[in-house]
Amino acid sequence: MKLTAEQKRLLLAISGGSFLKSHRYPDGEKLYQLHPLDGPAQAVDWGVVEALTGQGLIDSNKKFPAATYWLTDKGRAAVAALAEQA
Repeated sequence: MKLTAEQKRLLLAISGGSFLKSHRYPDGEKLYQLHPLDGPAQAVDWGVVEALTGQGLIDSNKKFPAATYWLTDKGRAAVAALAEQA
């Protein structure tokens, strides 16, 4: 599995305790934000989230208006592999 630097950063952030949320609005707009334990939320490109979801590395509770994402078993294994590489 080939991950981009941004995908790796997001996986590591989630594993480190940050919360990834998608904020949906009635007009159809959807924003992805990473909420760290300390500091302001950071925008995340939808393509990064879609790629990780498509690879089965993260999933969400699909809630409206704000869904929360987490690492799947496959995502936790990818994070462990990243830690071994470092």
